[in-house]
Amino acid sequence: MSSNNYLDHVTIVLHRPRFPENIGAAARAALNMGISRLVLVAPENCDLTRVLRMATHYAADLVENMEVYADLTTALQHFHYVVGTTARIGGHRRELKTPREIAAELVPICANNQVALLFGPEDRGLTNVQLRYCHALVSVPTAGFSSLNLAQAVMILCYELLLAGTKPLDRFVSRLATRRELDGMYEHLKETLLKINFINPENPDYWMQNIRRFFSRVGLRARDVKIIRGICRQIDWYTKQRLETMQQLEME
Repeated sequence: MSSNNYLDHVTIVLHRPRFPENIGAAARAALNMGISRLVLVAPENCDLTRVLRMATHYAADLVENMEVYADLTTALQHFHYVVGTTARIGGHRRELKTPREIAAELVPICANNQVALLFGPEDRGLTNVQLRYCHALVSVPTAGFSSLNLAQAVMILCYELLLAGTKPLDRFVSRLATRRELDGMYEHLKETLLKINFINPENPDYWMQNIRRFFSRVGLRARDVKIIRGICRQIDWYTKQRLETMQQLEME
Protein backbone atom coordinates (compact mmCIF):
# COMPACT_ATOMS: atom_id res chain seq x y z
CA MET A 1 0.00 0.00 0.00
CA SER A 2 1.71 3.15 -1.20
CA SER A 3 -0.72 5.62 0.35
CA ASN A 4 -0.81 6.42 4.06
CA ASN A 5 -4.59 6.89 4.07
CA TYR A 6 -4.96 3.72 6.14
CA LEU A 7 -3.37 5.61 9.05
CA ASP A 8 -6.48 7.83 9.13
CA HIS A 9 -8.31 4.78 10.44
CA VAL A 10 -5.94 4.30 13.39
CA THR A 11 -6.50 5.85 16.83
CA ILE A 12 -4.21 5.85 19.85
CA VAL A 13 -6.26 5.12 22.99
CA LEU A 14 -4.63 5.88 26.35
CA HIS A 15 -6.48 4.28 29.27
CA ARG A 16 -6.08 6.13 32.58
CA PRO A 17 -2.79 7.90 31.73
CA ARG A 18 -1.27 9.36 34.88
CA PHE A 19 0.96 12.19 33.66
CA PRO A 20 0.11 15.04 31.28
CA GLU A 21 3.68 14.99 29.92
CA ASN A 22 3.22 11.39 28.76
CA ILE A 23 0.00 12.30 26.98
CA GLY A 24 1.76 15.12 25.15
CA ALA A 25 4.79 13.00 24.24
CA ALA A 26 2.53 10.19 23.00
CA ALA A 27 0.59 12.67 20.85
CA ARG A 28 3.81 13.96 19.32
CA ALA A 29 5.09 10.42 18.66
CA ALA A 30 1.84 9.39 16.99
CA LEU A 31 1.80 12.44 14.74
CA ASN A 32 5.45 11.90 13.78
CA MET A 33 4.33 8.54 12.35
CA GLY A 34 1.25 9.88 10.56
CA ILE A 35 -1.46 9.10 13.12
CA SER A 36 -3.59 12.09 14.06
CA ARG A 37 -6.31 10.64 16.29
CA LEU A 38 -6.01 10.40 20.07
CA VAL A 39 -8.51 9.20 22.69
CA LEU A 40 -8.09 9.47 26.46
CA VAL A 41 -10.04 7.31 28.89
CA ALA A 42 -10.42 8.57 32.46
CA PRO A 43 -7.06 10.40 32.59
CA GLU A 44 -5.82 11.01 36.13
CA ASN A 45 -4.42 14.41 35.17
CA CYS A 46 -5.05 16.18 31.87
CA ASP A 47 -3.45 19.55 32.48
CA LEU A 48 -3.47 20.89 28.91
CA THR A 49 -0.64 23.31 29.59
CA ARG A 50 1.65 20.43 30.52
CA VAL A 51 0.28 18.23 27.73
CA LEU A 52 0.97 20.86 25.07
CA ARG A 53 4.43 21.57 26.42
CA MET A 54 5.48 18.02 25.49
CA ALA A 55 3.34 17.77 22.37
CA THR A 56 4.88 21.02 21.03
CA HIS A 57 3.05 23.30 18.60
CA TYR A 58 3.43 20.63 15.90
CA ALA A 59 0.92 18.32 17.62
CA ALA A 60 -1.25 21.05 19.14
CA ASP A 61 -4.15 20.39 16.74
CA LEU A 62 -4.11 16.70 17.63
CA VAL A 63 -4.31 17.52 21.34
CA GLU A 64 -7.06 20.08 20.86
CA ASN A 65 -9.15 17.55 18.88
CA MET A 66 -8.56 14.54 21.12
CA GLU A 67 -11.60 12.84 22.63
CA VAL A 68 -11.97 12.11 26.34
CA TYR A 69 -14.23 9.39 27.77
CA ALA A 70 -15.10 8.34 31.28
CA ASP A 71 -15.01 4.58 30.64
CA LEU A 72 -13.35 2.12 28.30
CA THR A 73 -16.55 0.48 27.05
CA THR A 74 -17.86 3.76 25.65
CA ALA A 75 -14.48 4.78 24.25
CA LEU A 76 -14.08 1.57 22.24
CA GLN A 77 -17.65 0.91 21.15
CA HIS A 78 -17.27 2.20 17.59
CA PHE A 79 -13.96 0.51 16.79
CA HIS A 80 -13.88 -2.61 14.63
CA TYR A 81 -10.50 -3.90 15.80
CA VAL A 82 -8.68 -3.30 19.09
CA VAL A 83 -5.03 -4.12 19.78
CA GLY A 84 -4.00 -4.20 23.42
CA THR A 85 -0.45 -3.65 24.64
CA THR A 86 1.11 -5.57 27.52
CA ALA A 87 4.53 -6.13 29.06
CA ARG A 88 3.38 -9.16 31.03
CA ILE A 89 3.11 -12.69 29.67
CA GLY A 90 1.43 -15.91 30.74
CA GLY A 91 -2.13 -16.64 31.79
CA HIS A 92 -4.47 -15.08 29.23
CA ARG A 93 -1.54 -13.26 27.60
CA ARG A 94 0.06 -16.20 25.79
CA GLU A 95 -0.78 -15.28 22.19
CA LEU A 96 1.40 -12.19 21.97
CA LYS A 97 2.62 -10.61 18.75
CA THR A 98 5.55 -8.30 18.18
CA PRO A 99 4.93 -4.76 16.90
CA ARG A 100 6.21 -5.81 13.47
CA GLU A 101 3.92 -8.83 13.29
CA ILE A 102 0.81 -6.92 14.34
CA ALA A 103 1.60 -4.03 12.00
CA ALA A 104 1.66 -6.36 8.99
CA GLU A 105 -1.75 -7.70 9.98
CA LEU A 106 -3.25 -4.27 10.67
CA VAL A 107 -2.55 -2.58 7.34
CA PRO A 108 -5.21 -4.53 5.37
CA ILE A 109 -7.60 -4.35 8.34
CA CYS A 110 -7.28 -0.56 8.46
CA ALA A 111 -8.48 -0.19 4.88
CA ASN A 112 -12.14 -0.73 5.84
CA ASN A 113 -12.13 -0.67 9.63
CA GLN A 114 -11.46 1.68 12.52
CA VAL A 115 -8.54 0.36 14.58
CA ALA A 116 -7.62 1.27 18.17
CA LEU A 117 -4.14 0.82 19.65
CA LEU A 118 -4.87 0.55 23.35
CA PHE A 119 -2.30 1.44 26.03
CA GLY A 120 -2.82 1.02 29.77
CA PRO A 121 -1.73 3.13 32.77
CA GLU A 122 2.00 3.72 33.10
CA ASP A 123 2.33 1.97 36.46
CA ARG A 124 0.32 -1.22 35.91
CA GLY A 125 -0.79 -1.59 32.30
CA LEU A 126 -4.04 -3.18 31.18
CA THR A 127 -5.85 -5.68 33.40
CA ASN A 128 -7.13 -9.07 32.21
CA VAL A 129 -10.67 -7.68 32.23
CA GLN A 130 -9.66 -4.76 30.01
CA LEU A 131 -7.83 -7.10 27.64
CA ARG A 132 -11.16 -8.80 26.89
CA TYR A 133 -11.93 -5.86 24.63
CA CYS A 134 -8.91 -6.70 22.46
CA HIS A 135 -8.80 -8.75 19.28
CA ALA A 136 -5.03 -9.13 19.53
CA LEU A 137 -2.25 -8.46 22.03
CA VAL A 138 1.17 -6.99 21.33
CA SER A 139 4.32 -6.84 23.44
CA VAL A 140 7.51 -4.94 22.66
CA PRO A 141 10.55 -7.24 22.97
CA THR A 142 13.20 -5.90 25.35
CA ALA A 143 16.56 -7.07 26.66
CA GLY A 144 15.54 -7.97 30.19
CA PHE A 145 13.92 -4.77 31.51
CA SER A 146 10.43 -4.80 30.00
CA SER A 147 9.07 -1.47 31.28
CA LEU A 148 8.86 1.21 28.58
CA ASN A 149 7.83 4.84 28.81
CA LEU A 150 4.31 5.28 27.43
CA ALA A 151 5.40 7.56 24.58
CA GLN A 152 8.20 5.14 23.65
CA ALA A 153 5.73 2.29 23.34
CA VAL A 154 3.41 4.45 21.23
CA MET A 155 6.29 5.44 18.96
CA ILE A 156 7.42 1.84 18.38
CA LEU A 157 3.96 0.60 17.38
CA CYS A 158 3.24 3.62 15.18
CA TYR A 159 6.63 3.35 13.48
CA GLU A 160 6.09 -0.31 12.63
CA LEU A 161 2.63 0.46 11.31
CA LEU A 162 3.97 3.25 9.10
CA LEU A 163 6.72 0.97 7.81
CA ALA A 164 4.33 -1.90 7.10
CA GLY A 165 2.29 0.36 4.84
CA THR A 166 5.16 0.65 2.35
CA LYS A 167 4.74 -3.00 1.36
CA PRO A 168 2.18 -4.26 -1.19
CA LEU A 169 -1.23 -5.12 0.23
CA ASP A 170 -1.52 -8.91 0.10
CA ARG A 171 -5.10 -9.44 1.26
CA PHE A 172 -8.50 -7.79 1.65
CA VAL A 173 -10.36 -7.48 4.96
CA SER A 174 -14.00 -6.42 4.84
CA ARG A 175 -15.79 -4.38 7.49
CA LEU A 176 -15.73 -6.12 10.86
CA ALA A 177 -18.27 -5.91 13.67
CA THR A 178 -17.81 -2.98 16.03
CA ARG A 179 -16.82 -3.42 19.65
CA ARG A 180 -20.38 -2.50 20.65
CA GLU A 181 -21.85 -5.18 18.38
CA LEU A 182 -19.42 -7.77 19.72
CA ASP A 183 -20.04 -6.91 23.36
CA GLY A 184 -23.79 -7.29 22.84
CA MET A 185 -23.24 -10.65 21.15
CA TYR A 186 -20.92 -11.93 23.90
CA GLU A 187 -23.39 -10.97 26.62
CA HIS A 188 -26.25 -12.64 24.73
CA LEU A 189 -24.11 -15.72 24.07
CA LYS A 190 -23.09 -15.97 27.74
CA GLU A 191 -26.71 -15.86 28.89
CA THR A 192 -27.66 -18.56 26.36
CA LEU A 193 -24.76 -20.85 27.24
CA LEU A 194 -25.64 -20.53 30.92
CA LYS A 195 -29.21 -21.64 30.18
CA ILE A 196 -28.03 -24.83 28.49
CA ASN A 197 -25.29 -25.45 31.12
CA PHE A 198 -22.48 -25.20 28.59
CA ILE A 199 -20.38 -22.95 30.83
CA ASN A 200 -19.86 -22.93 34.59
CA PRO A 201 -22.34 -20.50 36.22
CA GLU A 202 -19.95 -19.82 39.11
CA ASN A 203 -17.47 -17.97 36.88
CA PRO A 204 -18.98 -17.54 33.39
CA ASP A 205 -16.60 -14.77 32.31
CA TYR A 206 -13.63 -17.06 32.82
CA TRP A 207 -15.16 -19.74 30.60
CA MET A 208 -16.08 -17.14 27.99
CA GLN A 209 -12.39 -16.28 27.52
CA ASN A 210 -11.77 -19.17 25.10
CA ILE A 211 -14.87 -18.27 23.11
CA ARG A 212 -13.75 -14.65 22.87
CA ARG A 213 -10.29 -15.69 21.71
CA PHE A 214 -11.76 -18.01 19.09
CA PHE A 215 -14.03 -15.36 17.59
CA SER A 216 -11.20 -12.78 17.70
CA ARG A 217 -9.10 -15.07 15.51
CA VAL A 218 -11.99 -15.54 13.08
CA GLY A 219 -12.73 -11.81 12.74
CA LEU A 220 -16.52 -11.53 12.87
CA ARG A 221 -18.41 -9.19 10.57
CA ALA A 222 -21.65 -7.44 11.50
CA ARG A 223 -23.76 -10.02 9.67
CA ASP A 224 -21.88 -12.84 11.44
CA VAL A 225 -22.85 -11.29 14.77
CA LYS A 226 -26.50 -11.17 13.67
CA ILE A 227 -26.41 -14.87 12.73
CA ILE A 228 -24.92 -15.87 16.09
CA ARG A 229 -27.45 -13.79 18.00
CA GLY A 230 -30.21 -15.31 15.85
CA ILE A 231 -29.04 -18.78 16.91
CA CYS A 232 -29.04 -17.63 20.53
CA ARG A 233 -32.60 -16.34 20.21
CA GLN A 234 -33.73 -19.66 18.76
CA ILE A 235 -32.07 -21.56 21.61
CA ASP A 236 -33.68 -19.17 24.09
CA TRP A 237 -37.09 -19.82 22.51
CA TYR A 238 -36.58 -23.59 22.52
CA THR A 239 -35.44 -23.73 26.16
CA LYS A 240 -38.41 -21.59 27.17
CA GLN A 241 -40.80 -23.92 25.35
CA ARG A 242 -39.22 -26.96 26.99
CA LEU A 243 -39.49 -25.37 30.42
CA GLU A 244 -43.16 -24.52 29.90
CA THR A 245 -43.87 -28.06 28.68
CA MET A 246 -42.17 -29.58 31.72
CA GLN A 247 -44.11 -27.29 34.07
CA GLN A 248 -47.39 -28.30 32.43
CA LEU A 249 -46.55 -31.98 32.78
CA GLU A 250 -45.76 -31.52 36.46
CA MET A 251 -49.14 -29.86 37.00
CA GLU A 252 -51.09 -32.69 35.34
